[in-house]
Amino acid sequence: MKESTQTYEIAIIGSGIGGSTLAAILARQGLSVVVFEAGTHPKFSVGESTILETSEMMRALAKFYDVPELAYFSSENFFPYAGTTHGVKRHFGFVHHQADQSPKPEEALQAIIPKQPYGHELHLYRQDTDYYLTSVAISYGATVLQGTPVTSVKIGEDDVEITTRNGDIFHANYVVDAGGFRSLLADQFNLRDFDLKTHTRGMFTHMIDVPCFNDVHLSKAAYGVPFRWSEGTLHHIFKGGWLWVIPFNNHMQATNPLCSVGLLLDPRVYPARPDIAPEDEFYAFIDQFPTIKGQFEGATPVRGWVRANRLQYSSKQVVGDRFALLGHSVGFIDPLYSKGLYVTHIAIMVLADLLIRAKQTGDYSARAFASLEEITLNYVKMHDRLIANSLKSWSNHQLWQVYSVQWLLGAYLEYLMLSITRMRAKDRGDYIQLLANNRLAGGGFDGFFRLQEQVDALFDAVNPEDQDDVERTVVKARKLFFDFPWLPKPFKDVLDGKNHLPKHKFRLTLFNKADGFMGSGAYRQHFFGDMTLWDLAKKSLQDYFTYSRFRLRWQRIKHGDRLAWRKD
Repeated sequence: MKESTQTYEIAIIGSGIGGSTLAAILARQGLSVVVFEAGTHPKFSVGESTILETSEMMRALAKFYDVPELAYFSSENFFPYAGTTHGVKRHFGFVHHQADQSPKPEEALQAIIPKQPYGHELHLYRQDTDYYLTSVAISYGATVLQGTPVTSVKIGEDDVEITTRNGDIFHANYVVDAGGFRSLLADQFNLRDFDLKTHTRGMFTHMIDVPCFNDVHLSKAAYGVPFRWSEGTLHHIFKGGWLWVIPFNNHMQATNPLCSVGLLLDPRVYPARPDIAPEDEFYAFIDQFPTIKGQFEGATPVRGWVRANRLQYSSKQVVGDRFALLGHSVGFIDPLYSKGLYVTHIAIMVLADLLIRAKQTGDYSARAFASLEEITLNYVKMHDRLIANSLKSWSNHQLWQVYSVQWLLGAYLEYLMLSITRMRAKDRGDYIQLLANNRLAGGGFDGFFRLQEQVDALFDAVNPEDQDDVERTVVKARKLFFDFPWLPKPFKDVLDGKNHLPKHKFRLTLFNKADGFMGSGAYRQHFFGDMTLWDLAKKSLQDYFTYSRFRLRWQRIKHGDRLAWRKD
């Protein structure tokens, strides 16, 4: 057996978006890093729709770890850097369906992604993003070994021994498993936990010639929404499941003809069909929804369909002495709301800081990394409940109209906390400390957590098939939301039947001292601390300039095509 002559400080298993991002950060901060990738780039991956929280974490990682490339996929303003194989995401769109019926415009929901100050969000073509980020890690000094599966990991008192399939042995102070569901360490230590509320199975592929849903059903004007459905992430939702449509060819600069398509079903409502091919099952299923069927009549898959049994899993443990799980190695709930990449990136923020500290202290114990386990499992737990009750609410549109506000409010507060904290924080340690109470939604605000618990308790108990029970639940949930002192007006409008959020978010009432954007009391203190409206205005203008297309274009001219903007 051949033993490697090199010893590294950190070993990472997996070079997807999580593993490569962590490797780039650690290498930039001066740690020696080796990454083991079983496959080779470019490679197919799902998880293509970004959200405001993910993009904000990308900007924070770029700032606090001095890796500017990590912000390249944070908005459409970065197309000159990120490339035009990615799509644009101007909204989160939901169209509610019932079998053998056309959907009703009033039962749709279009949650608009604000264009200012960073540009709209993106549909990531993961073959390109993951390959690019792996290249960034290499440019900062990480060693990346593609086509190198790891077969065993031995955790010792003083180091970690890693053996690859070809018999090479490597040593490291710490190992991070970012290998996904088939995590070697999760299997080795029997860490998998399947006791979760959400229960879905799936099938997915990439297609060409998928038309905009407006072209096969009603126009944008008939729906009364600001954008065409193809300009964002479209979710066809129905009892017991949903179907995503994520186009990469939906803007004028687009050079990628593909569209990501996936169908997620609750097997308790729609039992698995192992007797037929996934493509046949897909078309047989959508046959019951005439307008969905119409959207895919002329579409063609460009790769084989992937079928997955139950998607949900978590871990009993995230960290141990000299090891940690990251991203989908920890767990996965469901692609709905695109929360997975956000969970991965905030875990990277915490884990990278802990690893840098461990280099100084020499303490690689599970105790030293306990904060990573706490925050990660809190995120998984809230994600599970959010998805389970969303799926449940689609059985009756009255329930969904109310529960959608739980998602909207939680996401808004989370993004608010992330963006303001990046402006407020004195340094990385301060930033991480201010976010210590975050749990996926609500921005760590105890007022939201109390509301969320009450609303979720109602939805845990409701019987969607009992109309009287539905109506009682809707009345109680609406009252809880309207009694919440800091519920933004656009969310109140959704509760009252509006099918979209406003395209333009600016309103003069935002500057009201009593009930404006910065709120009051515990809310203002939690999210804004000692910031004044003037402080916020100055920071926001600075941010707007920093991420403006004009400045990014100037930086590209100044730095040329150099991959890494090294300062040393």
